[in-house]
This record gives sequence, C-alpha cells and structure tokens, in this order.
Amino acid sequence: QVQLVESGGGLVQPGGSLRLSCAASGSISLYTMGWYRQAPGKQRELVAGITRGGTTNYPDSVKGRFTISRDNGKKTVFLQMNSLKAEDTAIYYCNANLGTRRYWGQGTQVTVSS
Repeated sequence: QVQLVESGGGLVQPGGSLRLSCAASGSISLYTMGWYRQAPGKQRELVAGITRGGTTNYPDSVKGRFTISRDNGKKTVFLQMNSLKAEDTAIYYCNANLGTRRYWGQGTQVTVSS
C-alpha cells in the first residue's frame, strides 16, 4: 500500500505558476506516476505522466506549460505548472500505478482567477 499526499495548490492569477508536490509513504521507484485533474462537472483527466524510466507524456492542453518530474530518493513527484489559465482550475490528484496496484491521493485544489 502506498499513501500519496498532494500539496502546493492554491489561488493564482492567469499567467502565473504553481508547483505541486506528491509525497509518497513508500518507495515509488517502480511505479508509473501521474497527475490528473477533475473540474466540476467534468471527468477526471490525465495532465502528466512519468514512467519509472523517466519518460513523460502530456496532453496537448498542457504541453509546453506543465512539467512532471520525480525524485525517487525523496519519494516525491512534482508538477510544475506555468502560464496557468482559467481552464486549468480543478482539483489535482496524484496517482501511482504498477500493474494492478493503483493508488490516489486526496487531491489539491488549484484555482486560476484574477
């Protein structure tokens, strides 16, 4: 069992930046890690993924603005979000995936508004 705790969310103006962190209770070195988000009335969607080998993937909606990274030694995954837009407003969730094992954090709210 891996517990995930997100932090770093908050209120930011359009064009601003935030850095989210996801701290794990155990080793994540074998896991594919991801950040998802869910806006009110919408389905949860992947915004960034990183494999255990460090390969990353992003949807077009955030490509060039968001960067995912991992520090296996610190059992932490990060999401650097730049040039934020109002449509990035959502609850952001951290995910750890290894075969049939899939864990979620409780989420952190990101609000982009002037």
